Amino acid sequence: MEYLIPFNKPYLVGNEWDYICFAAENLGKLSGNGFYTAKCQAFFQNRYGFHRCFLTTSGTDALEMAALLMDIQEGDEVIVPSFTFVSSANAFALRGAKLVFVDSHEDFPNLDVDIIEPLITSKTKAIVAVHYGGASCDIEALKDLADRYGAFLIEDAAQAINSFEEGKALGSFGQLSAFSFHETKNIHCGEGGMLVVNDPNLEKRAEIIWEKGTDRAAFFRGERDKYGWKDLGSSFLLSELNAAFLWAQLENLNAIQERRKQIWEDYLGWFSGLKKEPNLLQKDYLEILEQAFQGLGKVEFQTQPGNYHLFYLLFENAEFRQEYIDRLKEKGILVVFHYQSLHKSEFIQKHQPKQFARDLPNSDRFSDCLLRLPLFYELPDLT
Repeated sequence: MEYLIPFNKPYLVGNEWDYICFAAENLGKLSGNGFYTAKCQAFFQNRYGFHRCFLTTSGTDALEMAALLMDIQEGDEVIVPSFTFVSSANAFALRGAKLVFVDSHEDFPNLDVDIIEPLITSKTKAIVAVHYGGASCDIEALKDLADRYGAFLIEDAAQAINSFEEGKALGSFGQLSAFSFHETKNIHCGEGGMLVVNDPNLEKRAEIIWEKGTDRAAFFRGERDKYGWKDLGSSFLLSELNAAFLWAQLENLNAIQERRKQIWEDYLGWFSGLKKEPNLLQKDYLEILEQAFQGLGKVEFQTQPGNYHLFYLLFENAEFRQEYIDRLKEKGILVVFHYQSLHKSEFIQKHQPKQFARDLPNSDRFSDCLLRLPLFYELPDLT
């Protein structure tokens, strides 16, 4: 079905094709770790103070690189929120880790730091901090907790480009952090990601893992007369075509963020009743969203902006949420729910049944009741 207003429409700034053509016609290297990869990585290092960045084919690959870097072994424990995308947990399960799920806050989907400490054991290898919607979890408290118990702090910052906590960029707190440039993200290249290495002691090995377990990158820099297999790794590099596309997006980051901010504030102003004259969104569109609430009980809405990645509504139950989806579908508007609690997933039921039996009510509530509204650059221009 084609929608009058889709949930997402990937935004093109206009220079993507020029840079892709330049890469194809002039650079003589398309496979990755070339001209545009270097430009993008330097952008993040210089703008946000990240120690070293590695573009990857996805945010999932960045997390899998992190698991390799940490030497996750069978029986190690990794603490991870239940309300998150499967990659946040799957990357560590692939290496044999036991997943220890933690509940969300009652009033926001981020993990509840206050309930983590009793879950830490002598086998805890890492704590995964997911910044939902680009809004920081209590990252300073998590960092302190990880430091005290000698665990890695891994930031799943897939949604958190250009997000900050007390003036410091998200992705710069953990030893390792992962970003996504999937087409649904604020900045994208169709499919792509990035691993941030903030611990200098991990930098050299990260490059080897990134290059299929070889010292190939050092060879191409002229630091070796040949290269060979040094470690476990995989083909994690993003192609130069995707990196060229990403560079065009990064050049326009400020304008993209400002536009998304205005859309997010229009949603907030409308649903809070504080502002009935939106800056960008059409009033008749917002009126349709509001009228569809009729008979569906109390509806809450997101108040933490993060980096304006998403705007969500929270219904009293799953039935009301589905009725709202159906009503908007009839109007040609696509709205979607989000994650399903990982501790109740089919995989966990089969492989870690004790985790499935745990009660994580807040995660389950967000799984059943949270609904995301369309939020993308060109939303105001659709009629």
